[in-house]
Amino acid sequence: MCSLCGILGCDDHWTNAIVRPGVYTRNHDTQSRRAEGMRRLKSANAVLSYRRLKLDVWQGRSYVMTSPTGGSSVFEALSHLWSEAEALSGRDLDPLDDDLIEWMEERTSL
Repeated sequence: MCSLCGILGCDDHWTNAIVRPGVYTRNHDTQSRRAEGMRRLKSANAVLSYRRLKLDVWQGRSYVMTSPTGGSSVFEALSHLWSEAEALSGRDLDPLDDDLIEWMEERTSL
């Protein structure tokens, strides 16, 4: 599927906290949802930088991941993050990998 067709699809993914009848969410207003999205983006970029990848929001409702070589991938939900990162980098990316965790701990202790 081309990127545009993916963007035109449904944006009601479980990771997007929106107000639904009978469902609790702390992100009931636009500002809270936007702030939560920025926290997710920052956390994802901390992990992705291990493979020199960068994640940004595209058009306010999708994501674009870029590589240092100019490659890019557009996808709809964070549930696609790891598979897209692996495809773009050409290498496995396990967020629970011991080497990755050690690398992140070294970066946060500076």
